[in-house]
This record gives sequence, structure tokens and C-alpha cells, in this order.
Amino acid sequence: MKKPYQIAAGRAVQRVRRWAEEKNPVVQLLLPMVEILALAKQGAGELIREAGLQLILLAIAQETEALTGGRYQRSPGRQAQRWSREDGFVVVDGQKLPLERQRLRGKNGGEVRLGTYELFQQTRHLDDQVWWKMLRGLTTRNYPLVTRSFAQAYGIEKSAVSERFIQASREKLKALMERPLGELQLCAIVIDGTPFKGRQMIAAIGVANEGQKTVLGLREGATENATVVRELLEDMARRGLDFVTPRLYVLDGAKALSAAVKRHAGEAALIQRCQVHKRRNVLEQLPEEYQPGMERKLIAAYAMTGEAEARRALDQIHRELERINPSAARSLEEGMEETLTVHKLRMPEMLRKSLSSTNIIESAFSVAEELCRRVKRWREGDHRERWAGSALLLAESKFRRVKGYKEIPKLLTGIADHIAMRVKKGVASKAKTA
Repeated sequence: MKKPYQIAAGRAVQRVRRWAEEKNPVVQLLLPMVEILALAKQGAGELIREAGLQLILLAIAQETEALTGGRYQRSPGRQAQRWSREDGFVVVDGQKLPLERQRLRGKNGGEVRLGTYELFQQTRHLDDQVWWKMLRGLTTRNYPLVTRSFAQAYGIEKSAVSERFIQASREKLKALMERPLGELQLCAIVIDGTPFKGRQMIAAIGVANEGQKTVLGLREGATENATVVRELLEDMARRGLDFVTPRLYVLDGAKALSAAVKRHAGEAALIQRCQVHKRRNVLEQLPEEYQPGMERKLIAAYAMTGEAEARRALDQIHRELERINPSAARSLEEGMEETLTVHKLRMPEMLRKSLSSTNIIESAFSVAEELCRRVKRWREGDHRERWAGSALLLAESKFRRVKGYKEIPKLLTGIADHIAMRVKKGVASKAKTA
């Protein structure tokens, strides 16, 4: 909820915009050529920054004149009178610059805010700059050394930068968590839990029918338990995600994930267990001397195009594992059918590789690991969630369309055929029982 001073500032900005549109005043900046040449010697950037500051001051002065009717003129349209002056600031090039601002008193005795001053004092752009530069590797210690453009600038000290990053990352996380999802047309949703600085982060990324990838949600938990996953899916549904539409759900194999998805999507959910997780789980059960050979066989089996031949290859591997290590054999057998969903849908090779594992999320979280190397102390609260959300948004800005996106229409056809066959079998089974 906005505070009273924020509401008053917003109204002042709206008022000055209406005045500018109606009166169309002109702000002219006159700089002596000598001053221009002196500034140009320091670079075009210095000239542009100084000119920008002078234009801001002129705009504030012009609005002041319009509201007061001039310093000495008593105009019938006068809305305010000059009251006092006090220290203030405007934001230029991501830095606060001090100035002495004019305060105005209205006819009713209350203060009249200057919309130009409120507009140029807004720090949202400054917060965004801090967020972006810190995610790019700039530290709070080095921030003022790298970004200072004006000798009199302030608000870029280590403590101020840290506070601005916290505020900006909190707002970014809130925007991520509140994204409307109702308009998204998704052919697949990838959900995975990843260890992150002593906690478990559960993330969901959607793949659109045109191949674009979008971060759908994020939750922090101690483990991939059913409660955390359920809350994530319920939040996505509350923001408009349609779980009735049949689509592919790529999961890491955790039972909590699968159970939660089936609870929300029911028969519309086609579960694809991550083949990379399955391979990793099987190999962890084996002695080291067997791992390289068995890994090659598993990769070759999942690389096969047809469902039948892939299943035969996996059955052969299962028999071999029973002789070597029954635990590894049971690990392969558990949920093996769901690792072949992309084969059942007859997906082309490139798209099948993209959607047969949760690598989409793991690659996004690798960005988070890289970003967080400089963080020395992790605090309770939303510290981890803010960094993880910021990292996912940074990764999203670099997302390309999923490999094989041109073949997504074939995936949609395969999903429709699979659902139709499932319905047909269900009807036949009920008729037989009756």
C-alpha cells in the first residue's frame, strides 16, 4: 500500500505532465562555447551529464515559475507562493546530486510539490542499475570507484549500494512471484529442485508453443517435500496457469514432484522423468570400474529413436545390472517407463534431447552459483531467495528458444494422440468391466 507522501508525489508528477501537454512549454539550455569545449576535453559523456543536470534544473525552475506566476508577478492563475528552501537531490546517471530546492505553499496552507522535482528524484532507475551491475560482478566495495561521474555525487557508498541491491532484488523477486501466467501457451513445464547454499530451491520453467522459455515460479525449502511443491503449483494456478491443458511435465524424479503434478493436472499431465537424473542415480550404485561402460550403454539406449528399441536396450541393461548390483537394477527399474515418455510421443531427436531432462533449470541455476561465489555470509530470511530469483531473471534474459523448437507442432500432435488413446483405453476398460 502506498504511503501518503508517495501518493502526493505521484499526483504532482501527473499534474506537471498535464501542464506540459496542455501548455507545451519549451526549456532552452544556453551553454557558453568555452564551457562546452572545457567539458568536451573531459569526454562527451561529461558534457552530456552536465548538460542533463542543467536541463533538470531549468525544468524545475520553469514549473516553479508556472505555479507561482513569477517571482514578482501577482497572476490571477497563481496556485502557490514561494515558501522556503532546503537541501534536496536529483538522480543523474545513477547517482544522487545535491541541490537546494524551492518549497512552495498552496492557498490552503499546505505544501505544493513540484512534479519535475519528484520525477527527477525517483530512484527506481538507480536501484535497477545497482541490481544489474552487481549481478554482472561489480562489488559494493568497488561500486563508487567505478560508477562515480560527479565529484559531488553521493548515494553510491558501500552501505547505500547494499541497501539498494536488497530493495531492488526484493522488488524483482516480488515481480517474479506475481507474474500473471494466464496468457501463456505452454507445451511443457520443467520442474526441478536444486541444492542452493544449504537449502533446496524448487523452480519451474515453462516452454511456450513457439519455443520461448519463461521462469514460472520459485520456492525455497529444506527438501523437495510435498508441501513446498504443492505450494509452488498452487501459486502458479492462482496466477492463471491452466493445468487442464494437456502438456509435458519434465521432472527430476522426486516422488513429491510427480505426486503434486498429478494431483493438479490429473490425466492432462504427461510425466517425463529426467533421463540424466536416472542415469546419475543408477551409476551412483555401481563400483567405479563399472560406471564408464554402463554410462555409455545408458546414453546409447536413451539416444534411440523408437520407444520399443529403447525399452529393449534398457531391459538388457537391467539384466546386466542384476548380475552386478541388484540395487542399481532396482534404481533403473523404478519409474523407467516415465523416462521414455518423449519416445512414446515420437518426438524428433533435437527436441527430444531438450525435453528429456531438467537441464534447462540446472543451467539456469549454474548462473546463480557463479553469481553467488562472492557472497561470504548467508543470512536467514529472503537472502537466498532474492539471489536465486535475481539469478533466474538474469538467466532468463539470456534464454534462447529451446533447441528443436520448430518441431514443437509434432510434440503437440503427439500429446493430443496420446491423450486420445488414453481416453479410448479408459472407455474400453469401463465397458469391459460393465
